[in-house]
This record gives sequence, structure tokens and C-alpha cells, in this order.
Amino acid sequence: MIRVLIGSLVGGIAMFLVGFIFWATPLNRVGISMLNDQQSANVQSALSANVPHTGFYVVPTPDTAGGTVLYGKGPVALLNYNSAGYSTADGKVMIGGFIQEVVVSLMIGFSLLAVAGRVTDFASRARLVVGFAATGTVLVSISDAIWMHGDWRYAIYAVVANSCMFIASGLVIARWFLPKGPTLH
Repeated sequence: MIRVLIGSLVGGIAMFLVGFIFWATPLNRVGISMLNDQQSANVQSALSANVPHTGFYVVPTPDTAGGTVLYGKGPVALLNYNSAGYSTADGKVMIGGFIQEVVVSLMIGFSLLAVAGRVTDFASRARLVVGFAATGTVLVSISDAIWMHGDWRYAIYAVVANSCMFIASGLVIARWFLPKGPTLH
């Protein structure tokens, strides 16, 4: 159990580093669309004038007769909105994100520990890690693209990035921090 706790911390570090590469470097431009400065200022001004508070919005709302017509005509937006703004180098966010990744790594570690006595070789453990990483990230990351007609480029990038983060943590734990299987003679 102590090995899994230590492994989850190391797995969280691996997840953080892989996540940094995908989300905090220019590589993220593969999945994220950008506006120029003037477009950004125009959209920011419209947002601050019309969106009341931080939240996740569907624009226009399809819950009214008028909104349904507007929704059908387009354009439509899924708006993950923060009314206050924040620094892109916010230390609290980095710490909070790292804690989240260690917690996720703990969940991975305890899940692998639960089957460690039956799944004893690294190759089988690695297949479980990759399978569950792909399953979870495909469900979460592709859902908006399917159900809300969201951006496929971002969704596919998110699947790759988040799967790599999950897999990095899981493989570290599976390789170095689980009980060893029986030796075959």
C-alpha cells in the first residue's frame, strides 16, 4: 500500500509533466483555435456586456421558442466563461492541478492494486492502463463534439493529450510500484 501511495505521487508528477507538454506549450495550438487581438477584444467586450457570471453556457439557449429558432440558425457556442479573468501562470492553479493529478493517480494506483494479484505481469497491467485511459478520455473528450456539435479538432487533441497523461501515470505505477507477480519457472 505504501508503494502505491509513493507511486501515485510519482505518477502524478509524470501526469503533470506530460500535461504541461500538451497544454502549456505551443503544442496546444494543434487543438485550440485562436482569435487575433481585435477579434479577442470584440468578443471579450460582448461577453462582459451580456454574460452575467462565471458558468458554462449554451448560446443561444434552446429552452425557449425564440432560443430554439436561434439555435437552429446558428451560430451556436458552448461557452466556458470566467467573468473575473486570471493569470495564465497562476500558482494556485498549478498546485490545484497537481493535487488533482495526484488524486487521479491514487485512483489509478488503487484500481491497479485491486487486480495486482490476478494481473501479475507488466504487459497485462499496461494493457489495462491503456484500455481504461482510452475509454475514459474518449467518453469525456468526444462527448461535446458528438452531442453538442462541438469542435472535433479540439476533441481529438484532448483525447490524445488526456490519454497520454493518464497512461504516463498508470504505466509508472504499474511498472515500479505494484507488487511483483509470481516468478514462472
